[in-house]
Amino acid sequence: MILVVAEQREGRLNRASWEAIAAAQELAAGAPVEVIALGASVAALALDLSPAAVRVIHTIEDAALDPYTPDGYVQALHAAVAQLQPQYVILPHTYQTRDFAPKLAARLDRALITDCIAIRQPGGSAPSFVRPMFQGRLMAEVVPEGGPPHFITTQVGAFGADAAGRGVAPAPIAPLAVSIDVAAIRERAEAPFRDARESVDLSQAERIVAVGRGIKAQEHVALAGRLARALGAEVGASRPICDAGWIPMERQIGSSGQTVAPKLYLALGISGAIQHLIGMKGSRTIVAVNKDADAPIFEVADYGIVADLFEVVPALIAELERS
Repeated sequence: MILVVAEQREGRLNRASWEAIAAAQELAAGAPVEVIALGASVAALALDLSPAAVRVIHTIEDAALDPYTPDGYVQALHAAVAQLQPQYVILPHTYQTRDFAPKLAARLDRALITDCIAIRQPGGSAPSFVRPMFQGRLMAEVVPEGGPPHFITTQVGAFGADAAGRGVAPAPIAPLAVSIDVAAIRERAEAPFRDARESVDLSQAERIVAVGRGIKAQEHVALAGRLARALGAEVGASRPICDAGWIPMERQIGSSGQTVAPKLYLALGISGAIQHLIGMKGSRTIVAVNKDADAPIFEVADYGIVADLFEVVPALIAELERS
């Protein structure tokens, strides 16, 4: 059996959970897939997950799990794994997972393979997991050793949420009896840091307008903002723009920023350095606007416009505002 750990924040399901389900279904090759959701109140979350083609949705509800702490999650999932005995545990590779998964794997003395982008299953052999190394310059193919369960985290955007199979009927929901020792939780959670209105989780955005060096000056960022508003999109940027202070660091996309997988990614004046591509190549549709016809961004773009963004963007805004 393969167990997927769903992620939620403030009662809202992280879209990357569906991506983890898609990866688990690919890995399963006929084996059962189950999902677990945990928190102080997860009934609505379980209902959101129930359309998935999985055997059951397990729930763990405990007031000690809200707010999130790694100690609380490790306790709950340690007990759940002991009861369910999965072969693999699949988790989305988010900040939260990176916080608690190494501790959980270490407590169980089991293998953890992180940030996986593909699964390979040669006939008759154990599956291997592909993960980027050295900022995507190399790909490692890793086979976990030792006994189960093996812990696998999947890179945001590597497995499409829409690829997750849906069942003909809602999956059953089953509460899991787990006791959490509140006294063993050593952390005292504080409110999440929010930098005014500029802080945003771009991994949840369905549309993103991203700007690079081709925007030329800080005063031109407002043009990208107008296009984003017309599209109902969020604004992101490559690292040089954030390093210059033109856009907050929280909106940086790439290997040292956020990894995103929106339905639409509109890249304005972004050349396409490998560090940036790592963070956005899982986008469903990529549209690139760049004057340089040889820019690497065009190698991953679904649609490319070789033109001056200062001519293209105003025309797009005008058309969107007319419609």
